[in-house]
Amino acid sequence: MSEPRTALVTGGARGIGAEICRQLADRGLRVLVGARKREAAEEVCRGIGPAALPLALDVSSPLSVTEAVREAGELLGGGGIDVLVNNAGVSLDGELRPPYLDEEVLRATLDVNLLGAWRVAEAVVPGMVRAGYGRVVNLSSSYGSLALMDSGRHPAYRVSKTALNALTRMLAGELAGTGVLVNAADPGWTRSGMGGAAAPRGPEEGADTPVWLATLPEGDGTTGGLFAERRPLPW
Repeated sequence: MSEPRTALVTGGARGIGAEICRQLADRGLRVLVGARKREAAEEVCRGIGPAALPLALDVSSPLSVTEAVREAGELLGGGGIDVLVNNAGVSLDGELRPPYLDEEVLRATLDVNLLGAWRVAEAVVPGMVRAGYGRVVNLSSSYGSLALMDSGRHPAYRVSKTALNALTRMLAGELAGTGVLVNAADPGWTRSGMGGAAAPRGPEEGADTPVWLATLPEGDGTTGGLFAERRPLPW
């Protein structure tokens, strides 16, 4: 009997991230629940069962990323990570809008939403390429779509997601033909710590498109796209 695929979900301790972990485990994957606080990851794992393993991971820290991937290798007995869901993210904007700039907020937002995803991809994608199989899903937003951008609300968040979309396209192009598919998912306005209680969608709905992209079957060539409700969005 073959070993199950292994997925790493960053920001997996709550909201959409925790629901992505649950849905992936329900589909037979072994899930590494990444969270800044191991105790929070352990709580999610208890709710999922033995298919989930906790992992201390702060995507804003290069050292934490390196240590987490090393620990993941030990937990997996030398096995690799087949699926990466870059879910960790922040929204730190207040009411400030362009042309005014809060450089500290912009740097902090980019450090998690763009560089965090990039750091983890750098750490795990080479192993996917060697294995000839991989799925990378970056949690993005329609707010990052240039085609749909019509205001300056949430400026640092928007810029970070636009940059993440560019990273998605670059990775997809670089990895074409390797068996590694790279896509971005917009979960929609979802009830979570970031989305708030007024959002119309529950975590189950928000997790659907990321999980779909994370489990694209072999032979499916879907890569380099931005999707919402399993349908493509314009960049």
